[in-house]
Amino acid sequence: MTNMPPPIVAVERATAASRAALIAGIAIVLVAASLPLWGESSWMREFVEIACYFIFAMMWNLLAGYGGMVSIGQQAFFGFGGYVMLMLGNFAGVNPFVAIPLGALAAGLVAVPVSFVAFRLSGGYFAIGTWVIAEVFRLSFANASAVGGGSGTTLTALRGIDKAMRESTTYWMALACVVAAVALVYLFLRSKRGLALLAIRDNEVAAESQGIPVARMKLAVYVVAAFGAGLAGALYFVGNLRISPDAAFSVNWTAFAIFMVVIGGIGRIEGPLVGALIFWALNKFLSDYGTWYLLGLGLLAILVTLFFKQGLWGYAQQRWGWSLFPTQRKLLGTSAVR
Repeated sequence: MTNMPPPIVAVERATAASRAALIAGIAIVLVAASLPLWGESSWMREFVEIACYFIFAMMWNLLAGYGGMVSIGQQAFFGFGGYVMLMLGNFAGVNPFVAIPLGALAAGLVAVPVSFVAFRLSGGYFAIGTWVIAEVFRLSFANASAVGGGSGTTLTALRGIDKAMRESTTYWMALACVVAAVALVYLFLRSKRGLALLAIRDNEVAAESQGIPVARMKLAVYVVAAFGAGLAGALYFVGNLRISPDAAFSVNWTAFAIFMVVIGGIGRIEGPLVGALIFWALNKFLSDYGTWYLLGLGLLAILVTLFFKQGLWGYAQQRWGWSLFPTQRKLLGTSAVR
């Protein structure tokens, strides 16, 4: 018998839509980077707000949509990152813009000991436990007089910086954080670790039986999600210039993140982006209606879950095959070497 050479397997990992999206995305980022040179300051402030919503929602989507760990306490790391940024700026003399990634790093580090408590719980108990942990964070900072206690304090480290320079730098930081968050999450999900994470989400027992280190992967994703939440928090309060425990550790942050991910499409990178834009638009134009605004958000979420179970982007992907950030691998066929 003659030895036949092994077949060559052709695998497609990109689509025509994703290639076009890459070119369009680069062009949009380049144009967006020049906004401080010709745009209004209000536009930059609005973008920073959208960026914080998007980054926080993307981290919740990574944790719950891809990792299967539904948390309602991610505001713990959002607020912690904001407070660490403020303390480094006001008390340690660190430039607040340099303190933004440091605050995110601190949130990621504190997530390690927090995980020892959170991972003792599962399912609904895990979700409630993360909310209780966030309340512990809130009460701890509310009783810390050095940072203003329950009334909060102001970021004084930016007083010597010109307003236009401060707004431009905050905007550029927000743009860089958005690009980095999308790129890193996308590359992670396309890697072998990303496939392992999806396997854990679908069935932990089966994944562990295949040699996947389930506990280590869940811890890594939890820490990364905390880092991203801390990054969003530090960035938000640099733009806001003031922080308080009720604003930083409000459960509304996670509630809004869940809304954005569900509306856009859970378990999809495009989902948080679509959801953040919709939430920002609703918040911008309808928030003055008070309780009617909140009722409208709830009604919209109900309608989407009833008629678009995969979210708006999930529906578009199923209907028209749109996938700007494909993570699947499509087998095209095999051929033998002669």
